[in-house]
Formats: sequence, C-alpha cells, structure tokens
Amino acid sequence: MTVTQVAKSKPGSVPGSADEAPHPLPAGRDRYTISEVAAFTGLSAHTLRWYERIGLMPHVDRSHTGQRRFTHRDLDWLAFVGKLRLTGMPVADMVRYAELVRLGDHTFPDRRDLLESTRRDVLQRIAELQDTLAVLDHKIDVYADAPRASERA
Repeated sequence: MTVTQVAKSKPGSVPGSADEAPHPLPAGRDRYTISEVAAFTGLSAHTLRWYERIGLMPHVDRSHTGQRRFTHRDLDWLAFVGKLRLTGMPVADMVRYAELVRLGDHTFPDRRDLLESTRRDVLQRIAELQDTLAVLDHKIDVYADAPRASERA
C-alpha cells in the first residue's frame, strides 16, 4: 500500500490486500535496485540494508549477482514502516510487529494489541499538540491586537 493509500485506508485494512490500487511505479516492472528504492522512498541505502539486517524488512530477493531486488510489496511495506515511524513507535516494536507478520495470521491479536497501544500513544500526542496549538493561537492573537491597542492610545 502506498503512503497515500495507507493514509486513506479504512481502519483494519491490511497492506497487500487485493482491494488496493496499483502501485504508482512504472507498470510491468516489479524489481528495483537499492538505489532506485532509496530515491523513491527517501531512505538511504544504508538504512534499507539496516532494516533488512535487524529484521524490519522481510527477505529481499537477490539477483544472480547478489544485488538486492525490491518488489512493489517491499515498497508497500516500507511505506507502512514509514507510517509506524511517524507514530513514534520504537524500532524494537516495529521489529516485533514485522516478526508477528512473518509468523502468520494466528498473530492477529498480538498485532492488534501492538497497534492499539501505538494508537493510544498517538492520540495522547495529538491532544498535547492541540493544547500547544491553542497556546500558540492565543499568543498570536495577543500580538495581532497589540499594534491596534498602541494606535488607540
């Protein structure tokens, strides 16, 4: 699922499901080098190799020369990992989630628990940011009215 599709998807939808739109990369092509993936995702090749090494990326196929060949499914997974990163989820929890995915469908309850915990954290951060925004808006209003008050005096 692309970043846009993840953002617009229904709660409970799963990346890689049959109902999602085609990937935005060139049609008829499903093999990308690490440099192409780095350019597309904005992640460095070093980060991509690290994700694979720590178990955050599923097994990435290799060409006959040993060069990594990423698929649309890999790109979709990276988009989802990007969303998890934006939530502030610790890398250890992201790796745990990836392990649960690899273990199969019987891990749905554990995956849901992990995502629900992260969701609670995100909602808490949103509430904190909304409080901060209200303070900023108040201060902006104070400063917007300040020149008018000095003109009237």
